[in-house]
Amino acid sequence: MTRDVLLVKSGGEAALPEWRALFQSAAPQWDIRWWDDPAVDPDAVVYALVWQPEAGRLARYPNLRAIFSSAAGVDHIVDDPMLPNHVPVYRMVVEQTAQTVAEYVCLHALAWLRDFARMRRAQAERRWDAFEAPRLASQTRVGIMGLGTIGQLCGSMLLALGFQVHGWARTPKSVPGISCHVGLGGLQPFLEQSDLLVGLVPDTPQTRGLVNADTIWHLPKGAAIINVARGPLVVLDDLIAALNSGHLSAAVLDVFDIEPLPSDHPIWSHPKVTVTAHIAGFASRRARVQKVVDLVDAIERGEVRIAYDRTRGY
Repeated sequence: MTRDVLLVKSGGEAALPEWRALFQSAAPQWDIRWWDDPAVDPDAVVYALVWQPEAGRLARYPNLRAIFSSAAGVDHIVDDPMLPNHVPVYRMVVEQTAQTVAEYVCLHALAWLRDFARMRRAQAERRWDAFEAPRLASQTRVGIMGLGTIGQLCGSMLLALGFQVHGWARTPKSVPGISCHVGLGGLQPFLEQSDLLVGLVPDTPQTRGLVNADTIWHLPKGAAIINVARGPLVVLDDLIAALNSGHLSAAVLDVFDIEPLPSDHPIWSHPKVTVTAHIAGFASRRARVQKVVDLVDAIERGEVRIAYDRTRGY
């Protein structure tokens, strides 16, 4: 009897033995196969765990029941014009993902608050530079743009550090200690109260380019931006202009329109920008395997599970 096949495209083919061992422990009934294995029968493929699948490939499997992104984002899947509309797509949001993104945001929020860049410059120049930060966390307003699972945890951790935290979302959210601005009508007052803006919205037609010259102008002078959402959220040319003019004091960018970011891109050498290589959030392969197994168990029991909504874009 042919076993159901779960195709894996994540971490390169060298990662397959680890994926296979982890799935063998959690779901031994599945046949775990590499994405480009020529011996795979397309009719036997029922699940796929993928990162950046080639356009049209997922449409080749007529019995595909679910597609799992190996990361929190799904744009690398749903941008495929031939993606089967009837197959649900699931984001990889596990506790480890939310925890690591929140840690990253807190790290850079504190580094900006205490002007860690100045400390690094002083060390590089072997110059003793004793200074005091201009304000405390309790005097600093952080705006979380996107109050989903990850945004809510980021907000809670920032609150615990003493920051004032508020959020912005498409629909009302109730999060202890965090006030929520809603919709386009709430965007301007949200921005005006954000000394530090944290981008955590999903990538949708409504959010692409949302942080642009107009919206940046509504941030207080000297504000900073951390983007851990998706690259298209921020118009880089507008961000650079605001940094150069002094309206913004700093930016931390972990995501970009094009990844890897080209080595000749000017943002690499901008003195007010920290660039990281899409590393803010991560989850172990073990945690991702367990997430897939739990989702499949629920799907096969007929329980409702929230998949990516192609109408809403998240």
